[in-house]
Amino acid sequence: MSKADLIVGIQWGDEGKGKMVDLLARDYDYVVRYQGGHNAGHTIVVEGKKYALHLIPSGILYPKCKNIIGNGVVISPKALIEEMEQFKEMYGTLEGRLFISSKAHLILPYHEMLDRLSESQAKQAIGTTCKGIGPTYTDKVSRKGIRAEELKDTQTLTQKILEKLEEIAKKGIAIEIPTQESLKNELDSYAKAILPLLANTTNMLWNAMDKNEKILCEGAQGSMLDIDFGTYPFVTSSTTISAGACSGSGIAPRELGEVIGIIKAYCTRVGNGPFPTEETGEIGENLRNKGGEFGVTTGRARRCGWLDAMAVKYACRLNGTSALAMMKLDVLDGFKQIKVCVAYENEKGEQLEEFPSDLTSIKPIYQTFVGWDKTASVREFDKLPKNAQDYILALEKFIGVKISMISTSPDRNDTIFR
Repeated sequence: MSKADLIVGIQWGDEGKGKMVDLLARDYDYVVRYQGGHNAGHTIVVEGKKYALHLIPSGILYPKCKNIIGNGVVISPKALIEEMEQFKEMYGTLEGRLFISSKAHLILPYHEMLDRLSESQAKQAIGTTCKGIGPTYTDKVSRKGIRAEELKDTQTLTQKILEKLEEIAKKGIAIEIPTQESLKNELDSYAKAILPLLANTTNMLWNAMDKNEKILCEGAQGSMLDIDFGTYPFVTSSTTISAGACSGSGIAPRELGEVIGIIKAYCTRVGNGPFPTEETGEIGENLRNKGGEFGVTTGRARRCGWLDAMAVKYACRLNGTSALAMMKLDVLDGFKQIKVCVAYENEKGEQLEEFPSDLTSIKPIYQTFVGWDKTASVREFDKLPKNAQDYILALEKFIGVKISMISTSPDRNDTIFR
């Protein structure tokens, strides 16, 4: 029986997981997305053409690969249908290539309304994408959610949703209630596109492993946004670490194989919350512009700063990371000095060697490296500038996990394997 390998973000998301999944997917029979929603975005560049994926797994660009949206994902039918359109010319239909768990929960327009309302009224906003992710997971946990399989009976589902909207309105929340006819028509359009793709995806994966077929799971967001282990409350609403691959797909813990953690050569964060290594001046602006650090989903600028190796080391242990892939090394080209956070100092001036539960008043303690130039598109480790090699080897030693893959441009082929 085969084991399922896993790719997981190690920082605050946006690490470049899409490129790595796309690069590795050619060797797998299945690619599985197991948590999050369309608040995540993976950008893949193939032969100069850019694909933006939010819900569809990154293996979709390989004809032999089957792609699964697991039960742990929350799905906006509207967003998914729009995303599927970009592959219509290439493939026609995605039937037989894309499979959706019948147990996955649906994000509907009222979830997005509630999300926007919550953010606008909060004393301290989380900085969410307002895509309805949080309210949908809230409904799921409170056992009031709507599963994809309920699209099989849109008449009953229409009534269920209208009753829920009326309950919300009775609480004094200003929410738009559609007519029964318009809501049913909307749900019918969703059903037409999505029902042909529904499957018992857990059984599919079990059968695949029994046949020794290869499975790659891909996470969304990053470990520092995990609902339990991230910088709470400035986190997402799902389990973003490797443990989420099990609950979000039905794969057992003992059936997980390699856990490949993805990091950037520097650090970014979207939304509010603590970010010890953030650079708000010229350095941060340079990183943002050189790295193209603008959200795939929202287009908003990401906060940028130096690599936080303390956070990386913590997240690697949480995930049981067996190897690391470093993305965007080339973005650091041209900097005279490059810093890495290797310890923290608390407000009492004490040095912390362990990762704290609260990063609010933490100051980074840096190790400084001499900069380098001309790593872009390099494909062999020995051909990297010596200072870049030293940077990578020092990080490996501190973190305790080998950096076995290094990306030097957005192109899938500009990758060093060690």
